[in-house]
Amino acid sequence: MIRFIRKYPFSLLVIAAIVFLSLFNPPETKLDTVSFIDKIAHVCMYGGLELVIWIEYLRHHASLDRARIITLGIIAPIALGGAMELAQAFLTQNRSGDWIDLVADTIGVLAGAAIGYFLLRRIISRKG
Repeated sequence: MIRFIRKYPFSLLVIAAIVFLSLFNPPETKLDTVSFIDKIAHVCMYGGLELVIWIEYLRHHASLDRARIITLGIIAPIALGGAMELAQAFLTQNRSGDWIDLVADTIGVLAGAAIGYFLLRRIISRKG
C-alpha cells in the first residue's frame, strides 16, 4: 500500500479533491451562469484525473499492463464517479445524484485515457 501511495501521490490527491467537491457544496462562481458548466466540470475533473493517472503510471512502468490500465485506470475512475453520484443521492442533504453527471465523468475518463494512450505514452517513452 505504501508503494502504491508513493507511485501515485498526485492521483490520490486528485481523487481526494473530487471526493471533497462531490460531497460538499462547491463555491459559487460567475461561471455558474454558463450552460452545462456542471457537466463540463465533470468531464474536466475526471479527464484530469485520468491524465494524472497516466502520467504517474508511465513514470513508474516501462511497459503497459493492459489489464491494470483498464482496471485501475479506466474502470476504477468510472466507478468512483458512480460512487460519488450515489453518495450525493443518499449521504448528503444538499446534493443530489445525477446519472448525466456519471455520463460526463465517463466521457472525461475515456477522453483522458485516449490522450494518455495515444499521446502521453509516445511523449514519455521518447524521453525515457
